[in-house]
Amino acid sequence: MQELSTEEERHRTRKNFDRQLRELEQDALRMGALVENSCLLAHRALFDRDLEAATKIDTQDKDIDRFYRQIELGCIDLIALQSPVSRDLRLLTALIHMVRDLERIGDYAENLGEIAIKLFPYPVPPHMDRLQVMFARCQAMLALSLGAVSNLDAEEGLDIKAKDDAVDDDYDSLYNLLTRQTNIGTSLEPVMLMVLAIHHLERMADHATNIGKRVSYIVTGKR
Repeated sequence: MQELSTEEERHRTRKNFDRQLRELEQDALRMGALVENSCLLAHRALFDRDLEAATKIDTQDKDIDRFYRQIELGCIDLIALQSPVSRDLRLLTALIHMVRDLERIGDYAENLGEIAIKLFPYPVPPHMDRLQVMFARCQAMLALSLGAVSNLDAEEGLDIKAKDDAVDDDYDSLYNLLTRQTNIGTSLEPVMLMVLAIHHLERMADHATNIGKRVSYIVTGKR
């Protein structure tokens, strides 16, 4: 059997590396699609009072966690075995952080589903319309961040920051309204749950912003 030349071996190694790298990128996007769906289920649970949707998030979150562990280990293995440099190294290290951001967004979606279950016995809390606007902004930011990952678009990644400012404004406005609520009936729990909900949404937006910044870093090499 004829041995491969050094150049042929190098070419085969590079081809195998590129294939594994593409698979990790595709897995990250598949994980992102699951996270998007968890957010959609949380939205249905909160605003349509759909408890079945809330219970589905927990099962899906286990799939998200499996993707997270699988991608993280895959990136670490490629870094250890292939010693990538330049953009390839930036992509692998950024992917490790991105999937962590996605995993956290999935956790917050699960938390929002739990809040929906706890709110269900009560009348619809005040300011749900404004909460829905805030939630929609977060969903749009997640979609944009995943689009930036798919296209490796640095400009699109950085554009997400401006949208995060709007979510921060939503948080400040709703926090002030909720903590000054006087007509709360016999229980503080709905107001406390609403405050938790806006906190989770604000953190989801921060993680989507992080993903966009990481895409910019992959492309430009600048933090």
